[in-house]
Amino acid sequence: MATFWSQALGHPLDPDDKPGDPEALIRLPQGPPLLFLAVPEPKTTKNRLHLDLCADPGTTREAEVARLQQLGATLVEDRRNPDGTGWAVLHDPEGHEFCVVRGDHER
Repeated sequence: MATFWSQALGHPLDPDDKPGDPEALIRLPQGPPLLFLAVPEPKTTKNRLHLDLCADPGTTREAEVARLQQLGATLVEDRRNPDGTGWAVLHDPEGHEFCVVRGDHER
């Protein structure tokens, strides 16, 4: 899962984390890092954390959804509206829900 999120966010995994480690850290340029921990149980209920992503300047929400799908995400609900409002609900490869909203540059 950490590899997907590293690619989705465009930031590498911490070089101290080795393949097979039970945890993986992604350091972001601003704000706190994201730490992913392997757990033996599969996801059975609603996420305890929900991320909303937006497209970077120079791209669109639609292009970002397509890019994330190529990385392994699945579109589960499309709440995008013709006027540009709304969002897309996706699952990461392990079934954790997140959304993609339009960026400020798309308003």
